[in-house]
Amino acid sequence: MSHVRYIDKTREYYRAEGYDRAYEWAHFETIPFTSFAALGKPLSRCRVGLVSSGDVVRRDIEPLPDDPRRLVYALPADLPADRFLSRKAAYDRYATTLEDVDSFLPLTHLHRLADDGVIGDVAARFQVIFSEYSQRKTLDVDAPEILRQMREDGVDVALLAAV
Repeated sequence: MSHVRYIDKTREYYRAEGYDRAYEWAHFETIPFTSFAALGKPLSRCRVGLVSSGDVVRRDIEPLPDDPRRLVYALPADLPADRFLSRKAAYDRYATTLEDVDSFLPLTHLHRLADDGVIGDVAARFQVIFSEYSQRKTLDVDAPEILRQMREDGVDVALLAAV
């Protein structure tokens, strides 16, 4: 089975583009205890939030971040998946498409899990973060905003859906 050595390909790309330094992937020598915690209640009673890096927008409205330094915004999670689309440009167009919204934005699946009692419920909104390759901005601006919104919505568990 062959696979894409994504880190190597990214390093080669940056070298070919003339960058002096190779791309530095985020890494941490230690993980703060507060980053990961055991659930305090069964998953069947948890509210699940969703974060997408899929540059998702509503088909009828194009939201913009209210703070130009931040690339995070929220969309309603109670709309059918076909009301959304992805404007993502950086994906392998030879291997896939973004036609099947349920394949990268699992709202339909989360609602089914809630209906089946596997999870408590789905947060009223989900967060979208546009792709930007700044570890500092992700840590200092975007991640705290996502956390703030999720706490505001009473989210117990976050599902990250990368595109």
